[in-house]
Amino acid sequence: MAALGLTPDDLGAGASSFEVYPENYPSVEVFNAMRTQWRADMGSLIGLDYSALPTVMRLYGVPSAKRRKVFDDVRVMEHAAIKWMREQ
Repeated sequence: MAALGLTPDDLGAGASSFEVYPENYPSVEVFNAMRTQWRADMGSLIGLDYSALPTVMRLYGVPSAKRRKVFDDVRVMEHAAIKWMREQ
């Protein structure tokens, strides 16, 4: 959570964690590993540097047959993160 600038209070109702379904864990793991790969323009985040994704996916052992799904999932998380950060 800290890597995304979140605190437990951001999850609501005093929650300190959240469940990740096993089938989504590789996507969350890759998204977390990409936390230093944000692109910014004039101080505003515009998205992740996708050129790092293939390397990160290989390092985390994502099978090639599942990389499209992980990429799509990362894009969903990226969009939600950008929206949240711009609202802050």
